[in-house]
Amino acid sequence: MRYGEKTIKTAKLELWDNPVTDRDYTIDISYPEFTCLCPRSGYPDFATIRVNYIPDKKVVELKSLKLYLNNFRNKYISHEAATNEIFDALKKSLKPRHLEVTGDFNVRGNVKTVIKVVT
Repeated sequence: MRYGEKTIKTAKLELWDNPVTDRDYTIDISYPEFTCLCPRSGYPDFATIRVNYIPDKKVVELKSLKLYLNNFRNKYISHEAATNEIFDALKKSLKPRHLEVTGDFNVRGNVKTVIKVVT
């Protein structure tokens, strides 16, 4: 196993203290290289994952988020389950004032899917 694979396999979301807790502000993150595997066919699915949140006490460190999202690369999971799993992990760890996660999946078989989970 190569060092990058080891790093991805052990990835955990890392949190930092929010430097400005006395006001609401929005953090928008876009991850355009998300991949997972269709649980039925095994074909790869490609998506852009968008995270939009208003932090409370913590913010997510971006490299740890990237590595966490890379964990889905070889996982057999539906679009709906992947988007909801990402949402749940961020909500549990960040406890944000507001959170929205969108899975904008590329067309496959002439079908386009966009999954949006919002608090």
